[in-house]
Amino acid sequence: MKVQWEGVMPAVTTKFNEDDTLDLKMFRVNIEAQIEAGVHGIILGGTLGEASTLTDDEKRILIQETVQIVNGKIPVIINIAEQSTKDAILATQKAKEYGASGLMMLPPMRYKATDYETVVYFKEVAQSTDLSIMIYNNPIDYKIEVTLDMLEELLVHDNIQAVKESTRDTSNVTRIKNRFGTRLKVLCGVDTLALESILMGADGWVAGLVCAFPAETMAIHELVKAGRTQEAIEIYRWFLPLLELDISPQLVQNIKLAEVGTGIGTETVRAPRLPLQGAERARVLNIIEEGLRTRPTLPDYKTVAQHI
Repeated sequence: MKVQWEGVMPAVTTKFNEDDTLDLKMFRVNIEAQIEAGVHGIILGGTLGEASTLTDDEKRILIQETVQIVNGKIPVIINIAEQSTKDAILATQKAKEYGASGLMMLPPMRYKATDYETVVYFKEVAQSTDLSIMIYNNPIDYKIEVTLDMLEELLVHDNIQAVKESTRDTSNVTRIKNRFGTRLKVLCGVDTLALESILMGADGWVAGLVCAFPAETMAIHELVKAGRTQEAIEIYRWFLPLLELDISPQLVQNIKLAEVGTGIGTETVRAPRLPLQGAERARVLNIIEEGLRTRPTLPDYKTVAQHI
């Protein structure tokens, strides 16, 4: 299935049972909620998916299960976050074998590669596959920035088609659009900057709190795209305290707790992560409970695009 790299793409959480096995029943509940809300793709195995703790076999199961659930409606994308080029190529080959339509790719993990090494890494993986690739540019968390000059070098590969923009600098959306036009799709990767990024021309939103609030996330995106900006802003202002739960080292625990609040997840995480405790748990629960108490009534966002 061709990936368009547009719209809302949830970076979904991985659901676990108390015995640390995959909870595929609740995983299905959440994926079906995303599909019902109208999301444009599913991204597996990102930071929110606790990718660094997943076995190869668990990744296989998650890809195959998601492909079966979405049933051709939307593309399934897997994150590639490996320590060696060899392992990244192998993970890419397996992703295609299991049914993924595209890749989200981080720079090399653990080793702070030079610009040259990073470019060669991405190029060697890109030329090993025909899957569509979105480069994940997050120098804040992963310490390597993929600059515009580096992107220029990478675009010799036709299957490098998008960038997940997580530099925290919204003006970078405009820089990318000015330089590459329609050749490179831009998806915002920071929940608290999504509306602003879409207004500046971002093609989509790789979202986190969508895991718990799929309809609200979709409503913001669709209303902005339809030019109904003020309505989107009102929802976004309600959403912001919740969206801020995404920009934290404990984003997985935060968002899983929010999924419990909306009934489409559990808070079980995989060690060394542990459920939130004490004052921090109380603080996060208060934000979630206030968000649920004041949850807005949404317009019929699924039809707004028909009236542009």
